[in-house]
Order: sequence, then C-alpha cells, then structure tokens
Amino acid sequence: MSIKTVAFLGASTGVGLSALNHTLAAGHKCIALCRTPSKLTDIISPETTPNLQVVQGNAHDTAAVARCLKKDDGTIVDEIVSTIGGKPVLSKLSIDDPLVCRKGMATLLEALAQLRRDGATGRPLIVVCSTTGMSRFGRDVPVLTVPLYHFMLKVPHEDKKIMEDSLAESGEDFTIVRASLLVDGATDKPIRVGVEDPKTGRESNAIGYTISREDVGKWMADNLLLKREAKYVKKIASITY
Repeated sequence: MSIKTVAFLGASTGVGLSALNHTLAAGHKCIALCRTPSKLTDIISPETTPNLQVVQGNAHDTAAVARCLKKDDGTIVDEIVSTIGGKPVLSKLSIDDPLVCRKGMATLLEALAQLRRDGATGRPLIVVCSTTGMSRFGRDVPVLTVPLYHFMLKVPHEDKKIMEDSLAESGEDFTIVRASLLVDGATDKPIRVGVEDPKTGRESNAIGYTISREDVGKWMADNLLLKREAKYVKKIASITY
C-alpha cells in the first residue's frame, strides 16, 4: 500500500475527527491543524500514534496552513480535508463567525499558491464538508425541511456557498461533500449519494433528512481519502441515509 499524507483542518471534533480516525487506522500519515491542540491530543495521543502530527495554529492563518500542507520531502500533501465551521448563535439565526468558511477557503488556496511559488510541487484533492439545501439545480432536501434550510440557516449557508464557489472555480482537484442534517452516532445504515456537477447540474439525486457526523467522516475517508473515486472528483456529493 502506498502511504499517503493527508492534511486536516478542523479535525478536533465531529466529521473531521471521524475522517482522521479512519485515515489513521488505514496506516496513512495525517497532519492536523488545531487552534487548541489539546482538544485533539486528549482524544488521540501523537505519542502512541506516530502517524499523527498536530500543528498549533488557526485555519485563517496562511503561514500556519502552509505548514500543514508540506510532506517530509517538501512536496505538497496528497489530500486536504477541511471541516471548519462556526458555532450556532440561535438568538441571531447565525453563527459566531459568519465568514468562517469563505475565509478558510481563501486562506487554504493562498497557502497552496504560496507553497508553489516557493517551489513545492503536488496536486492534492481538496475535500470540504458542506451541507445540503444549497443546490442551484433544484430542491435537494425534503419539503418539510425547506423552511429550516432557507430561513433559519440562511447565514451559514451563504458562507458555505461562497466557500464552494471559490473552490469550484480555483482550478484545483476537489470534492464538495454536502451532508444532510448532522446527528451523532456511528451506524451501519446504508448511505445514499447524489452527484452534482457545479457547472452542468444534477447527475443523480439523494434526498434525505439526516446523517451522522461519524458516518460522514467514514464515507469521506473510504471514498475520497483511502481511495480516490474518480466519479466524485470536481463534483459535489450529497450524502444522506
């Protein structure tokens, strides 16, 4: 097996932590950027997990992100996973940082550009976690959830739309994973996948209510990190139960 190096932005909890765990379990090297490293190292110890490197820093700091995107040989990592996001502020129908995802993507793309200007080579697959309810090609959520998505979640969705567009227009290899409403707990439920091309539209549908954070992370690892399914490259994958 060829050992990959995968960079993670936002792997301390939820989807990112699940994807990190499954990638490590498969024997690959992982570099995780954390504002507070102890949140991750209290769960996974680098001392007993030699393939894990934890870097302290903010996903909105170009220099910190760039440090996570280089392999030991100086080339760019094989894959990048970004699951950063804001904390809900229900009283304002918003999140604590309404620009968190768009700033994170701008920083990531600039870090890649900076590394290439400095001579580093590599073309990683960039995987980001987004959400359903944002398709430009028709409804992609159950009818009963439309008010939730289009009114209560308007602010974070606008942020994710800008993040998605920036990535799709960047010229990089990418997969945008739009998960339905996130719940907790790993399951054995089958996962349905809908595929959308950002330019030409829907190729297949998968409309559902929920999926767990743990199962989203496992799906990302299995289909995009451990093996790179070509049918999802430069596409949007909507996943749900």
